[in-house]
Amino acid sequence: MAKIGLFFGTDTGKTRKVAKMIKKMFDDEIMAKPVNVNKATAEELSAFDFLILGTPTLGEGLLPGLSADCESESWEEFLPGIDSVDFTGKTVAIYGLGDQVGYPDEFVDAMMEIHEFVSERGAKVVGAWPTDGYEFEHSEAVVDGKFVGLALDLDNQSGLTEERLAKWLGQIAPDFGLPL
Repeated sequence: MAKIGLFFGTDTGKTRKVAKMIKKMFDDEIMAKPVNVNKATAEELSAFDFLILGTPTLGEGLLPGLSADCESESWEEFLPGIDSVDFTGKTVAIYGLGDQVGYPDEFVDAMMEIHEFVSERGAKVVGAWPTDGYEFEHSEAVVDGKFVGLALDLDNQSGLTEERLAKWLGQIAPDFGLPL
């Protein structure tokens, strides 16, 4: 079985696209295929000690899901189903997509919801990311001057995505027991 689980929620497919970009950088022994949380089970997620979780922020700071007018279920519906999962001993890294121009007051807010959820259940969250190079007004996902995970803006800074991904994956590699 692969060492790292990669799970994402999406509405437009952009978070899935990033998950595929991440997967391309690793072989099947290291990383499992990306799984949309609307097709995942608690057992599948629980099987991994190392997780990368991705989410967009929709509208005014919402997780993707039916109440955010998504076409299908996503994180909003998945999280209650994994409420009893013990994340103690698991290492989790989070990436989030947002639009810092269109939604400057809620930029990548949904990352914080995922962060709080796994942290409250014992996970060690890694991969804090600097806010330098972004132009937004406010984000719930900023703690001590850094995002709680990798912030990506495919709407306004798509040209920086690959570089940011490579740097972030290199940053979290030691926490996941991977060579740099």
